[in-house]
Amino acid sequence: MESTLIEVHSGSHVTTDITGQVQQFCEGRGDGLCSVFVPHATAGVALFETGSGTEEDVESFLEDVLPRDARYRHRHGSPGHGRDHVLPAFISPSLTIPVLQGRLQLGTWQSVVLVDTNGDNPRRQVRVSFLHG
Repeated sequence: MESTLIEVHSGSHVTTDITGQVQQFCEGRGDGLCSVFVPHATAGVALFETGSGTEEDVESFLEDVLPRDARYRHRHGSPGHGRDHVLPAFISPSLTIPVLQGRLQLGTWQSVVLVDTNGDNPRRQVRVSFLHG
């Protein structure tokens, strides 16, 4: 298995498209599986269409389902930070993508997206691994 960490600077964005970085890692590696893993307790990774409003829809959905308020028992960090720790129960911290001839086998409109509601930490690492098949 080959593996690397990519640095992601999300700033104030809840969603960050990392497809290009993941694809770049897979190039030239042949056939296998690509694992994308977020080693953080307040972030996840998802596959969805970007550039069509889905990013805003995801952010709005998360605000409806996981409002940033004082209801959470987890209370350190900024107000409402407890919801950031619930996020990975809804958006997994990992996913696996088939790779053929060094190309991610994504659907036409699928992108690999880091989802991170934790504005306290805009710098993230994502572990990308390749298992030859």
